[in-house]
Amino acid sequence: MSLVELILAYLIHLVFWLWVTRWGGAQRLEGTFSSGFLIHVLAPRWTADGIKLFGYGAIFVSTVFFLLGLFLPDFREFF
Repeated sequence: MSLVELILAYLIHLVFWLWVTRWGGAQRLEGTFSSGFLIHVLAPRWTADGIKLFGYGAIFVSTVFFLLGLFLPDFREFF
């Protein structure tokens, strides 16, 4: 994966999780069948706060892998 592809993938991923955690996406997805496809297979059972917590965890983990991939090109395959 090139550096440009890594940055674009990270930005798309970040915008999606920011929508979920900050811009009302968790309330919209709470209890819906589509949350099982977009978030996690068990997400339809979760409350909006649980979906937000999962989202913050996903942002943290993806940021760590993004930074590793930014400075160590061998880690780009994990993103």
